[in-house]
Amino acid sequence: MFKRVVRQSKFRHVFGQAVKNDQCYDDIRVSRVTWDSAFCAVNPKFVAIIVEASGGGAFMVLPLHKTGRIDKAYPTVCGHTGPVLDIDWCPHNDQVIASGSEDCTVMVWQIPENGLVTSMPEPVVVLEGHSKRVGIVTWHPTARNVLLSAGCDNVIIIWNVGTGEAIITLEDMHPDIIFSVCWNRNGSLICTACKDKKVRVIDPRKEDIVAEKDKAHEGARPIRAIFLSDGKVFTTGFSRMSERQLALWDPDNMEEPVSVHEMDTSNGVLLPFYDPDTNVVYLCGKGDSSIRYFEITDEAPFVHYLNTFTTKEPQRGMGYMPKRGLDVNKCEIARFYKLHERKCEPIIMTVPRKSDLFQDDLYPDTAGPEAPMEAEEWFEGKNGDPVLISLKHGYIPGKNRDLKVVKKNILDNKLSKNTENTTPCDLHAKSEAKLDEVLKEMKSLRELVSSQEKRIAKLEQQLSKMDI
Repeated sequence: MFKRVVRQSKFRHVFGQAVKNDQCYDDIRVSRVTWDSAFCAVNPKFVAIIVEASGGGAFMVLPLHKTGRIDKAYPTVCGHTGPVLDIDWCPHNDQVIASGSEDCTVMVWQIPENGLVTSMPEPVVVLEGHSKRVGIVTWHPTARNVLLSAGCDNVIIIWNVGTGEAIITLEDMHPDIIFSVCWNRNGSLICTACKDKKVRVIDPRKEDIVAEKDKAHEGARPIRAIFLSDGKVFTTGFSRMSERQLALWDPDNMEEPVSVHEMDTSNGVLLPFYDPDTNVVYLCGKGDSSIRYFEITDEAPFVHYLNTFTTKEPQRGMGYMPKRGLDVNKCEIARFYKLHERKCEPIIMTVPRKSDLFQDDLYPDTAGPEAPMEAEEWFEGKNGDPVLISLKHGYIPGKNRDLKVVKKNILDNKLSKNTENTTPCDLHAKSEAKLDEVLKEMKSLRELVSSQEKRIAKLEQQLSKMDI
């Protein structure tokens, strides 16, 4: 019997491909703020990009189909008074996005269904509680309207967005700046990476550190830590010799890593993006021009290098599309939105397959937009796994439209409420709020048309004078 030399994996031949120029988003002034976040957030409807803004902070929200050159006057979400540092789409409502800023606030926004028509200076809710800039915002994966924020005041706050209240404040756990925070699969634990070189696993409701590792990476540069679906923790950081490292940890025994890999001596922070369905981790270094990807399995050495996608241009940031936004007919297993200095370029990762049939081994049921529980249930101690959906016939956002309207009104009214208690008066108020929004949008469009008509009339006058 011959020993198999090459490890078998269906992801060994995954290849990346940048889309053509006409499918990029051009002429976008990507933010130059020095902060190690991704600067980009994507969902099946919109791509949001933090942009340069004079006299405050702003980000742009573009419908996915709005490719090509973006007009300089394109409306932005511009309510922050300081630069925006991080943005995150709500996993349970594709029109709701949270942003954290240097102005010490977190804001939650409701984007109109077809995108912005005019700039949006007013959020649905402002969450105030941090005393220094807010560099991290991340939504709870399974509880509706639960949002976590972390600031440079070394404090983590978990909010009930439906009521605008800070429910949990973790104050004395981190003595220095928090580099990253990540929820586990069902949102019962968080893992954090801090400037004190410790990686901590925390139960936020008990306000208790479950596990921690000192000097997870010995270098002084920032560490990133994420949860994997089996509960292990994956980290990226730097060795004492400033080599980039990645490591795998078991929270039950944090003394020694399960696996450590040295990579290269570049100084860009590695942003990890994880696909729980395929157990593939993609590493995008800020300032790098490549995306490396690894498969994580139960057999040694546990983290298996797959391949590297390389381009000529360095990346300023990166957005990662949730699984339900991918094209299953083309065997697309990941899509990235790479930020250049003045454009956003989608990159598609594909597994080559000859068959046109649905590849169920590539697309197991994935987390859908349905939230298994309300905010109050989670704060009371309940846990729930993500509600899974099949991608066999592609993800159709329209199916959940009614559900999204209900969620939207929960946010609009800034109330957390159970749908069983909805009275006819509440329903009437909801429909009135919806009507107001439609009327407001119609009014702004009419004003736009009227101003353009005046401009056309003026130009026609000038033209008639030239003819004379």
